[in-house]
Amino acid sequence: MTATHLLALDQGTTSSRAIVFDGGGRIVSVAQKELHQIYPQPGWVEHDPVEIWRDQLAVAREALARAGLGAADIAAIGITNQRETTVLWERASGRPLHNALVWQDRRTADACARLTADGAEALVQAKTGLVLDPYFSATKLAWLLDRVPGARKRAERGELAFGTIDSWLAWNLSGGRLHVTDPSNASRTSLCNIHTGDWDAELLALFDIPRELLPRIVRSSEVCGETDPELFGAAIPVAGMAGDQQAALFGQGCAEAGIVKNTYGTGCFMLMHTGERPVPSQNKLLTTVVCQTGPRREYALEGSVFVAGAAVQWLRDGLGIIKSSGEVEQLAASVADNGGVYLVPAFTGVGSPHWDPHARGAILGLTRGSSAGHIARATLESIAYQTAEVLNAMEADAGIGLAELRVDGGAARNDFLMQFQADVLGVPVLRPRIAETTALGAASLAGLAVGLWKDMEVIAAHRQIERQFDPEMDRSLAQALMADWQKAIGRAKGWIAAD
Repeated sequence: MTATHLLALDQGTTSSRAIVFDGGGRIVSVAQKELHQIYPQPGWVEHDPVEIWRDQLAVAREALARAGLGAADIAAIGITNQRETTVLWERASGRPLHNALVWQDRRTADACARLTADGAEALVQAKTGLVLDPYFSATKLAWLLDRVPGARKRAERGELAFGTIDSWLAWNLSGGRLHVTDPSNASRTSLCNIHTGDWDAELLALFDIPRELLPRIVRSSEVCGETDPELFGAAIPVAGMAGDQQAALFGQGCAEAGIVKNTYGTGCFMLMHTGERPVPSQNKLLTTVVCQTGPRREYALEGSVFVAGAAVQWLRDGLGIIKSSGEVEQLAASVADNGGVYLVPAFTGVGSPHWDPHARGAILGLTRGSSAGHIARATLESIAYQTAEVLNAMEADAGIGLAELRVDGGAARNDFLMQFQADVLGVPVLRPRIAETTALGAASLAGLAVGLWKDMEVIAAHRQIERQFDPEMDRSLAQALMADWQKAIGRAKGWIAAD
């Protein structure tokens, strides 16, 4: 094989990135562009699918140019993406019928409540491993079909296509020839049976979704097509595909049951690999597909925190108390403790293990002595508290205690947050040298498919620890802080009434 590099397309909630990796799993070049956020109403979050595709193509070309490489040097492309975000488009023209409904969007909370009241939650959880929540794609897609004029009838005639962002990118990369998704993304729609690995007729009927809309499910590591030659000067195989959190688990080398990683991005997402056996949760976690590289699917338990790094962005863009996200660490460290201040960043409800779409954000414990430093510190601490809640639920479900936490994502570069996370959890927190494990996971899946990387042992060898954060806080203090956090989040839950 003359092509010795891999191109990872990492389309996230707040940015579109492209990263070129060499044959040793090292980063050669990176290009990134911030993604515009659209908030039509409180609790509604949208993206422009055309902007996503335009920016993703632009950064892919930029990353190749920075690396001094062309299409002939790229063995394959791997795609990783924000999950659950829902796009509906015309097959003939490729034109989106509406903005994408982002995973954070809560407009279908009442629809989920009605389905729950009708007794549908047990069916959904048994087949999909998910709870009934607007987080997932099915009710978002139903909303689009019912609100966009003529969409439902056109869908039934086979004129429209649905996809999460992986499908949207694959469609555009291939010039409209590929309408595919992988098991990790399909498992987040509430339409796929994670035990059979296929779209489920009973779920489609429950959510009133025409099967004609749906993409073909392919393996996460498989050459499923190639790019339009006009995009990069020659065709490149599309060979890897996984939702961002599953890709990060793969990139962290978590290929064995019991290993846990947490990604600190717009939200926080903790996954524990459970092997080839789906573990049903008794503590309001999700059972999800990790990926499929061979004939068998692999599974994980997952806890989803909706707002993590997004809370820091709110300090910057909403309150204006910092000029850049990187300033939050210094501001938080300017005070000795949180001064009794707790911030609950339930801007779009709360996820695991509470699952309350009617919760809203709150700042509690304010006094005349409270400062911007206390609010900044409370913001970072809220990320660690939410992660600790998820971990406690995960340990209860799996019946094991965590020995270490592997971390990645943009906010994992914040030393204050990582140390506080270790203190609250009481276990070491391990940060890898390559923090871009989501993109590395996508590249690894593509590299496996085309034979550039032989097996998981080769991929695991790419992982190196940059720093280990060991717990320093007295356990009684950590428990007291968590107890106060529980009081704070209790105040924020159920803030707006369900219709």
